[in-house]
Amino acid sequence: METSVARRSGLALALLAFAQFVIALDYNIVYVALPDIGRELGFTAQSLQWVVSAYAVGFGGFLLFGGRIVDRFGARRTFVTGLVVFGLACLAGGFATSPGILDAARAVQGLGAALLAPATLALISTSFAEGPARNRALAVWGAAGSGGLAAGALLGGVLTNALGWQWVLFLLVPLALGSALAARPVLAADPVRSAPGGGFDLAGAIVASAGSSLLVLGLVNGPEAGWVSWRGIGALLGGALLLTVFVVVEKRTRDPLAPPRLFGNRGLIVAMGVILVFQSGLGGAYYLFTAYLQNVLGYNALQAGLAFLPLTLISMTASLKLTGILLGRWGIRTTLLTGMLVNGVGLALLAAGMAVGASFWTVLAGLVVWGIGGGLTFPAMFVSAASGVAPGEQGVASALATTSQQIGGAIGLAVLVAIANAGLDPHPGATPEPSAAVGGLRVALWVAGIASVAGGFLAFLAKRSREHTPTAPDAVGASAE
Repeated sequence: METSVARRSGLALALLAFAQFVIALDYNIVYVALPDIGRELGFTAQSLQWVVSAYAVGFGGFLLFGGRIVDRFGARRTFVTGLVVFGLACLAGGFATSPGILDAARAVQGLGAALLAPATLALISTSFAEGPARNRALAVWGAAGSGGLAAGALLGGVLTNALGWQWVLFLLVPLALGSALAARPVLAADPVRSAPGGGFDLAGAIVASAGSSLLVLGLVNGPEAGWVSWRGIGALLGGALLLTVFVVVEKRTRDPLAPPRLFGNRGLIVAMGVILVFQSGLGGAYYLFTAYLQNVLGYNALQAGLAFLPLTLISMTASLKLTGILLGRWGIRTTLLTGMLVNGVGLALLAAGMAVGASFWTVLAGLVVWGIGGGLTFPAMFVSAASGVAPGEQGVASALATTSQQIGGAIGLAVLVAIANAGLDPHPGATPEPSAAVGGLRVALWVAGIASVAGGFLAFLAKRSREHTPTAPDAVGASAE
C-alpha cells in the first residue's frame, strides 16, 4: 500500500515538475528563432521583442487572477485548463502569418501559463505534507524550471535550424496536451465544495493587465514613434494611470486579487523589486546575446543554440549544488547580494568580450560567471519572497513575486532593446551592420550589469525591514536572516 502511494506521489511530482519545465521552456525557446521570425513575418528590429514580451505580459498580468481561479474551481481543473489553453495557443502561433497574429498567440500562451503556474504550486502544497516531503518536491519543481529556462535556447536553435522557427512552438503542443491527458489518472481529484470559494476580481485583472501592457507598449514604441508621441509617452502615462486605478480597485474590492495589506510587507516588496531587476537583466541579456551571435558573428540558429550550452550547464549546476549551501551558511540577504554581484560582473565580462570578428572564446568567461550568478540568484529570490509572509498568504505572495518576474522581464527587455537599437535602421526586415550593432549591444549589457549590482545591494540593505517583519516557516527549508 505504501509503495503504491509513494509511486502515485512520484508520478504526480514528475507531472507537476514537467509542467513547470514546459512553462520555463516556452519563455526562452523562441530567442534564437527571433531573427528568422523577424525576416519571415516582417517585424522591425524594435517590435521583434514583442514575441517575448507578449508572453511575459499575458503571464504576469493574469497570474493573480489565475490564483483566484484555482481557489474557486480547484487546482486540477485549472491545471488541465491551463495546459489546454497553452497548447492550443502554441499551435496557433506556429501557423501565424503576421506579427499581430503571432503576438496575440503568445499573449494567450501567457494566459495559459498564468492558470498553470499557481495550479501547479497548489497541487504540490496539497499533495505533499509540510516539511521534508514538500521541501523536496519544491526543490524538484525549482530545478525543472531552471532546466527549462536553460534548455530553451538550445532546443530553439536545433529546431529552428532543422525544421524552421514554427517548430519551437509546435514542439510545445504535444508536451502540453499530453500533460493535460495525464493529469486525470495521475493527480488527485479536486475536493467537492458546497459552494465556490472566493470571488472573481475581473475588474482588477483587466486593469492590471491593460496597465502593464501599455507600459511595455510605450517602451517598445518610443524609439520608433518618438517618446513624445501617443504611442510613446501616451502609452506610458496610460499604463501608469491604469496601474494606479488597480491599486484603488484592490482597496475597495471584496475579494481582491492581492490583499492590500501585503503591500505593507516591506520584506516582500523588496523581494519583488530584486526579482524585477534581476529578471529585467536576465530576459534582456538572453535577447542581446542571441542578437550578438547571429547579427554580429553570423551564427545560424543551431550554432547560436549550442553557444548557450555552457551557460545552461553552469547555471543548473550552481542552482542545484551551491544555492542551498550558501543559503544555509550565509542566509538570504548575503546569498542574494553575492549572486547578483556575480551576475552583474558576468554581464560586464560578456560585454567586454563582444567585438566584430571575435571568436566565441572571447565571451566564454562572461558566460561562465553569468551562469554562476544567475544560478545562485534565481532560487534565492523566491525563498526571499516567501520569508516574512503569514502561512495563509504564501500563495498570494508567490503570485506577486512571479508577476514581478514576468513584468520585469517584459519591461527590462523593452528598455535594453531600445538602448541596443538606438541609431539602427528601424525598417522591417533590416539587418544591422555588425559594427553598428555591437556597440549598442555592449552598452545595453553594461546597463543590465549595473542594474543587477544595484539590485544586489538593495537586497543586502533590506536587513532592517526583514528583522522587523514576522517570519513564517519557509516553503523551501531555508531561513531568512
